[in-house]
Amino acid sequence: MRYIYIPGLICFLWGALLPCSTLSAQEQSLHDIIDDSLRQAQGDLADRSASVIDDYGFARRVYLDLTGRIPSPTQLSSFVENEQANKREVLVDQLLNTPEYARHMQYVFDVMFMERLPKKHVAPEDFQGYLRTAFSSNKPYDALVSEILGADGSKPELRPASRFLLDREIKREESVRAIGRIFLGRDLQCAQCHNHPNVDDYLQQHYFGVAAFLQRSYLFTDPKSKVVSIGDKVEGDVKFTSVFTGEESQTQPRILELAEIVDPEPAEEPYEVKPDTNNRGIPKYTRRLQLAPAMVDAGNTAFRQNIVNRIWAMLMGQGFVEPLDMFHLGNPPSHPELLELLADDFMQQRYDLKYLIKELVMTQAYQRESEFVDVADAEERPLYLNSSAKPLSPEQFAWSLMQAVGVVEQSRTVAISAVTKENESLDLSSPEAARLIEEKVHAALKPSVDKVVGVFAASNAASRFDASANHALYLLNGPEVSSWLATGKQYLLDDLLKSDHNAEVVNSAYLAIYSRLPNEAEIGIATAFIEQSEEAREEVIRELVRTLLCSAEFRFNK
Repeated sequence: MRYIYIPGLICFLWGALLPCSTLSAQEQSLHDIIDDSLRQAQGDLADRSASVIDDYGFARRVYLDLTGRIPSPTQLSSFVENEQANKREVLVDQLLNTPEYARHMQYVFDVMFMERLPKKHVAPEDFQGYLRTAFSSNKPYDALVSEILGADGSKPELRPASRFLLDREIKREESVRAIGRIFLGRDLQCAQCHNHPNVDDYLQQHYFGVAAFLQRSYLFTDPKSKVVSIGDKVEGDVKFTSVFTGEESQTQPRILELAEIVDPEPAEEPYEVKPDTNNRGIPKYTRRLQLAPAMVDAGNTAFRQNIVNRIWAMLMGQGFVEPLDMFHLGNPPSHPELLELLADDFMQQRYDLKYLIKELVMTQAYQRESEFVDVADAEERPLYLNSSAKPLSPEQFAWSLMQAVGVVEQSRTVAISAVTKENESLDLSSPEAARLIEEKVHAALKPSVDKVVGVFAASNAASRFDASANHALYLLNGPEVSSWLATGKQYLLDDLLKSDHNAEVVNSAYLAIYSRLPNEAEIGIATAFIEQSEEAREEVIRELVRTLLCSAEFRFNK
């Protein structure tokens, strides 16, 4: 996909907006435009940028970011030994079209949208399956959000999408805050009772403008099936009073500073179905159903800038705006013109997430080493002279842990055998075969993933986690880890014990766990560790593997 400057689109150079006619004949990829703009911002410091990461590091980084796990040694070797000049782009394209990409994005967006809330009315796994299907088909982001904000739980095919509102029980405090944070990048919680005391441009009318979309909605429990869905009424306006000034006001539904959405003239009979104890209210005009169109409207720049900021943070380790839900005039983007360009281009590309992700990972900014670059004399904003080391999310950690010790590959072998038996004529290299195999792998390993995530996300609402004593104890004594590091199961430890050459054992362990070869010093230390207890070789190699798994290098994407 190429990014082309054409009349009618905003054209960008760092620090200046130029007429489109100036650059209309120029064609340049978006990832090159990003790198050019960052270099403009870096100025003389650009010469101090970290070098581009090697093939081992790139493979590990892009597998983690696009599939949610580290590569297998076979996948790693295949990529490193490939001599194609464009092999990095080829790998990115391949990974974006795997079922594992859909699974990983399911995790990312489930945590983003639902923040690990427990089940109330819709099973979390149903919502996750809905997301996985959406990312498998590369559903446009605006269409995905429209379904989620518009679903009321009454249609079976869209009931999973209704989890966002249903499991927050459309309570004003929870729902309005979630909508503002997740879709607009603005935490409006402190603007309920008055204009925000610390953020000048978070107004009480913004909070209640979003609340007005949901003011007339309520939870309805079907008396026969006991299924809970969302019903709507035609009455209910939003009025609010500032506790600071005592000023009273009211608002129709609205998104931030955009125009209010005025109700049409009421029909003589305003209901398709009148609300009562046996029937869910269905008005002919529903305020709640105006939320999704207003959210994804082209005039709502906050919507597209917010999601671009979140995807940028996911891949680059920090957003243009941090925290991600605190867009405001006093906390401007570090690179405002670039954020605007990316957001507008994302809209022009019809909210194609694969397109956006590919362009970002193909930048030199993404592909730089994470080594420290001394910029003490630079300004405080991020300059992207090097890559940021990103802690693995609990889900990334779980899948990478199982990949490292050999559980994923063994499960894949079993799944391939089962798919072959069930579909003897199926081409195993086809997308359909990949989907069926991934479904079996995911189903087989989900209980283990849930156990690991339960440990590493126990005290974390977001996708990232901080190391704790409980995490270390789990890796040292957890039943799953102990089982995976046992012999006789054809996992990593059995493979390592097949070799009598200690240096070969160390190489294999590093490739499986760190996705790279050890340097001479590491080989020396690790082989000396093994040789000191040759009579207890199995236990010593197990301890070496456990040590690598407990290290900072393993739990970071760097």
